[in-house]
Amino acid sequence: MDREEWMREAVRLARENAANGQGGPFGAIVVKDGRIIAAGVNQVTTSNDPTAHAEVQAIRAACKELGTFQLSDCEIYTSCEPCPMCIGAIYWARPKAVYYAATKEEAAAIGFDDHFIYEEIDKPIEHRRLPMRRMTPDGYHAPFDAWSSSADKVEY
Repeated sequence: MDREEWMREAVRLARENAANGQGGPFGAIVVKDGRIIAAGVNQVTTSNDPTAHAEVQAIRAACKELGTFQLSDCEIYTSCEPCPMCIGAIYWARPKAVYYAATKEEAAAIGFDDHFIYEEIDKPIEHRRLPMRRMTPDGYHAPFDAWSSSADKVEY
């Protein structure tokens, strides 16, 4: 398979997912060494999980399949430009490339508008719609201290 075929597969998964009512019209695959390692579709409504986006599902499945938390030798193909959450997950997974079909503007036109999230991220914390307040109970830094002093940590 080549990049065009892999993208068609991601789009096919998205189309099937929308047609069978299992979630939103989004699909993604992870490719390594010329083969599909994992696939994911949007399952937000069927799993009652707001993080169950196609890209996140595909990343989770690929990491499980490969036994690693980084996908540095992989490419991700997704039927739509990733949302802010998925972009974060993709960066943490560290694939070598991401390819997408539909744009975020095309997604917004059918009701999947994440523009407000980009706007909120750009604001200082104290100006965001969702209240976020820092709290520092005694010992709040202990997990960081334990991590910093650990000789057994696996850095990522």
